[in-house]
Amino acid sequence: MAVGPSSGPRLRNALRPLRHLDVRRERNRGYDRAKFADWYDANGDGCNTREEVLIAESVTKVRVGSGCTIRGGKWFSKYDGKTTRSSSTFDIDHLVPLAEGWGSGARRWGKAKRARLANDLGYRYSLIAVTASSNRSKGDRDPAEWLPPRRAYWCTYAKTYTATKWRWDLAVDGVERDALRRLIRGSGQTRRPACG
Repeated sequence: MAVGPSSGPRLRNALRPLRHLDVRRERNRGYDRAKFADWYDANGDGCNTREEVLIAESVTKVRVGSGCTIRGGKWFSKYDGKTTRSSSTFDIDHLVPLAEGWGSGARRWGKAKRARLANDLGYRYSLIAVTASSNRSKGDRDPAEWLPPRRAYWCTYAKTYTATKWRWDLAVDGVERDALRRLIRGSGQTRRPACG
């Protein structure tokens, strides 16, 4: 569970939380993925964070066996529009990459809080099941540097990214803030109507 708000802001009003984020230069020095926890079973039900997201995001009902073996299920990758019945082809993406989180505030946190960020099931947008290829093409980049191949998701991506930063009281740099503002307003490179 995160320290701070118990949920993200309403996505309809995404410009409001964006205005409340601190704007400062990122400092990524010292980042190491090992400073964040791997997937773990937070509620003791036998399913780790990855498995919990797969269960929650399946568009068809899954059967969960012993050791959290997932049977059945079908997943839709919002980043690139691909669908699969094989969960092994999907990654669980941190909507705000952990390196981005580190550079925008998490470097000052203790290990326990960084572990909660890496396994945040308290806000349904923090983690998302997407194709491995789309997750890896994104890497550690923010919305000023990378956008999902599926343009129809850009608006929601900007809103949920902003909400996740707000939830965890993480800063944005100026370029990142401007890109988020453009995406939410639907102006500039998006060529889409305002979504804020």
